[in-house]
Amino acid sequence: MPHNLDEVDIAILNSLMEDGRKSFRQIGREIKVTTPTVQARYRRLVNLGFIKSISPVLDLSKLDKKSKKQIKKSEQKTSQKLKLDTNHDIKVVCDYCDGPVMGKPSVLKFAQFERFFCCNSCKTLYKEKYGGRIRSISNTIEEN
Repeated sequence: MPHNLDEVDIAILNSLMEDGRKSFRQIGREIKVTTPTVQARYRRLVNLGFIKSISPVLDLSKLDKKSKKQIKKSEQKTSQKLKLDTNHDIKVVCDYCDGPVMGKPSVLKFAQFERFFCCNSCKTLYKEKYGGRIRSISNTIEEN
């Protein structure tokens, strides 16, 4: 089941692409939604694997010539110029078998994470395989 991006998701993504340093509160004020809404939507997009990271955009012209020579420029397609609208769907992939999730996914929630599975078998196998890590992360969050 693909996750459909709505106007709030698009507004959050556009705001982060404009300046990834913005706080959730700043984004919320900008797009007129609450801070917890921005946090929840951001977390959901990260958990779905759509947001991989928020990375700085470096101005290499600020470096001296010696430093510029040491840095090898790699050509990468950036999402800075990407135009997003609500016609985009995010494919949900099983976090255990990497298969497509058809219909409603089986969801495992722990700490601030959500993992999506195509079936209960994959969810059970995932919990067996990563149970120690899940407990460790959950315990660490509870202690703080």
